[in-house]
Amino acid sequence: MWWIPVTLIAAAAQTGRNAAQRGLTAQIGTMGATAVRFVFGLPFALAALALWAIWHPIPMPGSEAMGWFLMGSVAQIAATALMLVTMQSRSFGVTTALLKTEPVTVALIGAVLLGDRLSGPMLLAIATATAGVMLMSGLHWRGGAWRAAVLGVVSGGLFGLTAIGVRGGVLALPFGSEVTRAVTALVITQTLQTVIILLWLALRDRTALRGMMRLWRSSLGAGFLGAFASLFWFTGFAMTSAANVRTLGLVEVVMAQIVSGRVLREGVTRRQIAGMALVLGGVAALIAVAV
Repeated sequence: MWWIPVTLIAAAAQTGRNAAQRGLTAQIGTMGATAVRFVFGLPFALAALALWAIWHPIPMPGSEAMGWFLMGSVAQIAATALMLVTMQSRSFGVTTALLKTEPVTVALIGAVLLGDRLSGPMLLAIATATAGVMLMSGLHWRGGAWRAAVLGVVSGGLFGLTAIGVRGGVLALPFGSEVTRAVTALVITQTLQTVIILLWLALRDRTALRGMMRLWRSSLGAGFLGAFASLFWFTGFAMTSAANVRTLGLVEVVMAQIVSGRVLREGVTRRQIAGMALVLGGVAALIAVAV
């Protein structure tokens, strides 16, 4: 059951990374701030691999593993870009909620592609936690644009493919403990993503690229938190199904509500409290079933 504390650490680190990226967005733009997690996270990933390799042999990925990792890497970049496009619309609540249906997408894709076992109680726990996130976000279907809703579903599906790609990759590695597989996957995916995002910025947004270099000190913090969070996410994927990890990871939404200065100033609504209760109830049910 080590995947439970591992996932909680990943969710907490990701909350901190999101806060760090938020501060960079106003200075170097959305895509520049998004690229920070890959570009400035890679040195920390390489350092972790080098340190771990002192005591543990590192597996060389074959074509199957590389195929999974490439799928996950590209899916994550595409999902992030699509999410940014969607959030430019006025139907922010609908989009956010649909993005947070990722655990359902992960569960279904994982069952089809990886053969992950899904029992009835597991599906019920996943659906309960996801319903809680949707309730917290405040859906207003009548005021939302269906184009944004479709984009949100597709983006959530791509985030699901990211989790499946990483889990497929770590399972396809020839040998290694969960941590060995995770740190190997971290370096491979971050290298692929760094190359892709740098090429994109060099061709499409050189201003953001220069801004990243100028703010390298601030970017290092976000990059470290991103690599740290990914390492623990990947370790969780090596230990159990991606659906279990991503559902438990929904506690990140509750963490964000707690630490958010905006929410603290405005108070917590009854809808948010009910949503938090559903999220925590679904997560608790998932843990009980998994145990």
